[in-house]
Amino acid sequence: MNDLPPDIGIVLVDHGSTHAEANVMLIEVAQRFRDLTGAAIVEVAHMELASPTIAEAFARCVEQGAERIVVHPYFLAPGRHSTEDIPRLAEEASKQHDDFAYLVTEPLGIDDRIGEVIARRISDTLLSLWKKRK
Repeated sequence: MNDLPPDIGIVLVDHGSTHAEANVMLIEVAQRFRDLTGAAIVEVAHMELASPTIAEAFARCVEQGAERIVVHPYFLAPGRHSTEDIPRLAEEASKQHDDFAYLVTEPLGIDDRIGEVIARRISDTLLSLWKKRK
């Protein structure tokens, strides 16, 4: 499923949390993305409250040989963070590397596959509850 050129750096960005376990989840998401796509350069970033920052992740991509970077807001819906803050932070990071080429994707949004995940979570929860009641 890898149609990404090897010189593309991917930065997955979530909000960030003061709870370390919440931030670790994005690392797992990045690893699953790598496994699924075979992408060579994938970094995580937190918009605020934790490291690495978007600028730090951007720099890591450049250090690994990325020639272009795609920043993906790991958010469900478009909002101020995904439409204003993350693009602004990506632009600032780009300027630290001579206006390095980058794009910012839309957040996760509406997709049938998200409905499938929700259905699976509901089913798993119901099965777990029913097993506890037996």
